[in-house]
Amino acid sequence: MRRDYKNKGQTWRPSKDPEPVKTHDFIDPVAGKAIPYGIYDLGRNRGWVSVGIDHDTAAFAVAALRSWWTNEGTDAYPKTRRLLICADAGGSNSYRNRLWKVELARLAADAQLTITVCHFPPGTSKFNKIEHRLWSQVTSNWRGQPLTSREVIVNLIGATTTRTGLSVHAELDERTYPHGIKVSADEMAAIQPRLEHHDFHGEWNYTLRPHRPTRTTTM
Repeated sequence: MRRDYKNKGQTWRPSKDPEPVKTHDFIDPVAGKAIPYGIYDLGRNRGWVSVGIDHDTAAFAVAALRSWWTNEGTDAYPKTRRLLICADAGGSNSYRNRLWKVELARLAADAQLTITVCHFPPGTSKFNKIEHRLWSQVTSNWRGQPLTSREVIVNLIGATTTRTGLSVHAELDERTYPHGIKVSADEMAAIQPRLEHHDFHGEWNYTLRPHRPTRTTTM
């Protein structure tokens, strides 16, 4: 987290009253770090950003998706049983990340959703609409303002709006997401029956289906 360090851009201040900041940017040992993970709802022009304090892992990424679905998605789309996620190819939601797929499989099972993921090929994330319609607006909104605390970061993200109707919800996620969690071959094998790789670049495009409820009969 930047705390009282410089932030590129300009913002209005009283004449001859600049806000003093430090010149170098690094993680503050007291304030800690802030890790934003965003979901952009194309249909509603609505952003959801979870700001984590621990590590940017696949578990954190899926936790943000779960929070969005539980708190907004189910109300906005009460009848839907399918979810399409367009994601970058790397980072916490990397197509190579086993934990990402395992956590998504858990979300699909818990929410009884069929989840399709389409990754932008490596090097093409600039075409992801979340970059142009959400993150560019967030960075424009906080330009020139030192990010002095997690509360400031959450509030600045949540206050982001545009003339075309963008609104953003932001919240702090204070849970821990440890690095280095290994997903075993058995864990991957357990989700394989519900993991369908598409014919076109199946490494980037795949669908996770929920568990089918077990039917019981009575005599």
